[in-house]
Amino acid sequence: MADYLDILANDAKKSIGSRYYEAITEVTKPALSLKQSILGFKRAPIISEVKFTSPSEGELRNSRDVESIAGYMEEGGAVGISVLTEPNHFKGQIRFVAEIRKQVNVPILMKDLILSPLQIDAASKSGANAVLLIQTLFERGYCEKDVQEMIAYSHSKSLEVLLEVHTEKEFFSALKTEADMIGVNNRDLKTLKVDLEVTKRILSKHRSSEKVFVTESGINSSEDVRLLRSYGAQAFLVGTAIMKAGNVKEKVKELVESL
Repeated sequence: MADYLDILANDAKKSIGSRYYEAITEVTKPALSLKQSILGFKRAPIISEVKFTSPSEGELRNSRDVESIAGYMEEGGAVGISVLTEPNHFKGQIRFVAEIRKQVNVPILMKDLILSPLQIDAASKSGANAVLLIQTLFERGYCEKDVQEMIAYSHSKSLEVLLEVHTEKEFFSALKTEADMIGVNNRDLKTLKVDLEVTKRILSKHRSSEKVFVTESGINSSEDVRLLRSYGAQAFLVGTAIMKAGNVKEKVKELVESL
């Protein structure tokens, strides 16, 4: 029986077929490394996410002024900006990447249901420095190439890869790849349920690696950041809590200064 991830993936196929990812504004991409920005950061490395709708919580913010929002995130100390470009469930737009690229001087991560090299091309041309790939989508056979090929293709376009996992099995598979970073998603995309213990179960057992470990979803407070850091997370991808905040800059600053 289809679950929510199947719905997301099938809708992503439709977006690819509609040429959505070809209607882009090309901008010059600066040579910025999200991985190195994380490793060189002295406080809590927060990857602050621009997203306006959450399937689990509905609309998060009325304003669609992506340039101002991303600017506030950078001013608050975000080590990078994650930009949701999925249009059907998260109300993202592929044009957001180029618009934000013109505004900020930190690395940009394009976050989407990436199934095709066409989407990687769009990320590169729009000015992103990294892309999110999801291990489960490869295991379910949704992607046009296997995970190693998609990582290699991303690297050929000067894009780093954050490879997202949710289970220990996926984590072990991800460790064998050339992904630059591994993201542990506390949200089960099949059900949308969030459990911070997912990061604990995976990272507390496997701290020794050349990979950078990013924890994703369900992070709301400084206490959450400190807890997840104790489990082995090196960076923190935060969207909903920041987008719902009355003052985006101050919320990012609060999280950055957690450590």
